[in-house]
Amino acid sequence: MQVWLACFLVLFGLSELFQWMKQLSLPLPVFILGGAFLAVVSNYDRRAGFPFNLIGKSPDRDSQPIAPSQSMNDARSSSPQKPISFTIRKSD
Repeated sequence: MQVWLACFLVLFGLSELFQWMKQLSLPLPVFILGGAFLAVVSNYDRRAGFPFNLIGKSPDRDSQPIAPSQSMNDARSSSPQKPISFTIRKSD
C-alpha cells in the first residue's frame, strides 16, 4: 500500500510540475545564456586544448617557457591521431 501511495504522490507531483512548466515563458536571452552554459559545461574536460592555455607551457617540459607558436605545434603533434584509411572496391 505504501508503494502505491508513493507512486501516486510522485506522479501527481510530476503532472502538476508539467502543468506549471507549460505556462512558464522565458525570454530569448535566458535560452541563449543557458545554451552557452551547457556548451561550456559539456566541453569542460577539453579545456586544455584551447590555444591560450598552452602559451608559455610545454606539455613535456613545464619548467622551460616557450614561444606560443611552438607550444601550439607541440600540442598538435603530441596528440595521438589515428590515420583514416579504408579501401574502396568496385561493385561488379
